[in-house]
Amino acid sequence: MAQYIIYFNQQWVGEHPDEWFAARGPLVRVVVDEIRSAGEYVFAGGVDEDMSRAFRVSVTDAGAQIQSGQHAPGEPYIGGFTIVDVEGDEKAKFWARAIAEACGWAQEVRRIM
Repeated sequence: MAQYIIYFNQQWVGEHPDEWFAARGPLVRVVVDEIRSAGEYVFAGGVDEDMSRAFRVSVTDAGAQIQSGQHAPGEPYIGGFTIVDVEGDEKAKFWARAIAEACGWAQEVRRIM
């Protein structure tokens, strides 16, 4: 078994009416329930979109420094992710496709080492 992160950047979501997003929630919950039922669910969640609440830790010669804001303002940031524990790439692709179809936007998949 191997763990994979399936995620999207918030910028990939696009502009949609509130009703469109409301209709996606139940579809995504069904997929997450299917992952759970398959015994392949580790964790899933959306990430806070308000970047004013973000903070970062930078390491300098003086040690670790905590500061407000994104590490690289203006660059894409993660909007949500799911971690699955599956047999391999093909099953990770299966769940990524199901999540992408339920969400209505692209997903990226990377193996967790």
